[in-house]
Formats: sequence, structure tokens, C-alpha cells
Amino acid sequence: MTWYDQHQRTLPWRALPGQLADPYHVFLSEIMLQQTTVVTVKDYFEKFLRKWPTITHLASASLDDILHLWQGLGYYARERNLHKCANVVANELNGGFPKDEKALLSLPGIGPYTAAAIAAIAYDQPTIAVDGNVIRVFARLFQIETPLPKLKDHVTDCSRKMIPSKRSGDFTQALMDLGATICRPQKPNCAACPLISICLANQNNLSETLPTKAQKTEKPTLYGTAFFTTNNQQQILLRKRPEKGLLGGLWEVPNSSWIKEAPQNTNHSQLLSIEVKHTFTHFHLRLNIIKSKSTEEGTWVHPHDLENYALPTLMKKVIKAALK
Repeated sequence: MTWYDQHQRTLPWRALPGQLADPYHVFLSEIMLQQTTVVTVKDYFEKFLRKWPTITHLASASLDDILHLWQGLGYYARERNLHKCANVVANELNGGFPKDEKALLSLPGIGPYTAAAIAAIAYDQPTIAVDGNVIRVFARLFQIETPLPKLKDHVTDCSRKMIPSKRSGDFTQALMDLGATICRPQKPNCAACPLISICLANQNNLSETLPTKAQKTEKPTLYGTAFFTTNNQQQILLRKRPEKGLLGGLWEVPNSSWIKEAPQNTNHSQLLSIEVKHTFTHFHLRLNIIKSKSTEEGTWVHPHDLENYALPTLMKKVIKAALK
């Protein structure tokens, strides 16, 4: 804690020293930070706050508006849960987040980590939010050789025995900062660590090998075809994906189902000889682009107006490649 008071990171969602953070700020930042780096999230967080300064403002926004501002952050299910949760808090809880961890867990899109983060950082409740940084610090400090993902449960049990009676939110953030800036995944700066004298991994030269990761399974590759359709006004045909599922609620050019085998033949008018590659969390995707005269219903959009539509990164790649 002494180290944290001197070296804590300055982040736009954090409160000033000695103050509790705004629960909305903690909620918004933690949802954004899932699977995304701090550097990337800073700008998005500030843009969201300028447009929707309170949870009530966010709840009153349309899903399309939020999707549009979310573009580039990925993992779009987070955004849909963000909107659902904002509506519950604004309309059913009078705009205030509950302080209790269990009550927080009942809200849409809030799991154990986010619930603990809000409870500790915004309300100074005696709990700890265990993220990747915290897991790494504890795995090295106590030389816990249990591989991920089971390691998380081990660390959660261990860490909850150490929560201080005061400033539990700062304790959580101190561990996060220690993992992010000192106890880094590669080349940890052990010489600058305030815990070096009691770190078992350091004593046994295991700092760079812990935590142990479970062996990764190779991602499968799926294949599909994107149909790039234009009209005489040089407009592009777009359609909106269903609200549920991968990339739900976002706009796309019409495309086929994604399957495990590459398509062999096509009857469409012209193969553009372009293949777009994209990687999702659980699989790789390879899309062939076909210039098509489609009769499918959709929305015609001029390239200059594409910025007004919430397009996932994959579709931005497809359109950019086809326009070239």
C-alpha cells in the first residue's frame, strides 16, 4: 500500500487519493477492460463519459448509438450487456448501483470480477477483484504452480484471506498496478518490487515461468464468402445482423454461413480474387469476396457515410479490400 501511494497509475476512471470512485465509472471501465488493454480503453472511456456522463444518460441512449461509439473495442456482447445493465440500474434502482457484491452479481453482464471491483473500489467493501495482474502477482509471490484457468480459483481463495479492513479498493488497485507495471508477464522488474523479500518465485528463479498456462488448443479455421454489392450510385448494400450471437446488432455486407471447409465453386458473377483473414477469440476466419448483383433486401450506403454505421472490424476489412 505504501508503494501504491507513491506509484499508482493515473487513470481517467480512478478517484483522487483518499476518495471513493464513482460506481458508474468503475462499472463502465471494467466492462471495457475485459479482453482489452488500458491504453485502448482510455479514449473510449472518455468518449463515453462525454456523451453519456451518468448511468441514466447511458440507459436513455439507443443500442445503435452505443454500438456505433463502441466500434473497435470488440467483444460486442459486452456492449449489449452494458446497455441492459444501465437500464436496470436507471429504471429499477433509481440510478444507483447496489453496494452488496451478491446484489451486483444479479445485474445483467456483471460477473464475479466486475461485482468485486465495483464493491471494493466504489464502496470500499471487504472484497478483492481478481484479474490477470492479481493472479500473476499471487502465483509468483507464493509460487503457486497450479496451471490456468484453475489457478484463478486458488488465487481468489488465497487473496480473500488478506483483504485489509480499510482501503480494500486501494488494495485491489495496488495489486493491479503492481502486476501491470512491475510484475509484468515478460521481464518482470523484480528489483523495483516492494514484495521482493518475500517472493518465493524470485527466490527460486521462477518469476518468468509463473504462472503456468494450460496447453493451448489450436484454433480452427472457418471459411465463407462475402458478397460485395454496389448500385449505379456507387452505394454498397449492407444488412444488420441479428441482435443475439456473434457481432450481434452490427452492420455487415451480406455473407454466407461460415463453415469448416473452403468453398470449391461459385456461380456468382465475379470473384474479386480477394481473401480477407480475421481472427476471433475461438477461431480464424477466411472470407472470399465476390462482386454480386444481389436481390437481398438491405440498406444502400455510400462509402462516405459508412462512418455512421456500426461496422465490426471484419466488415471494415472486407469493404476496404473490395473498394481497392
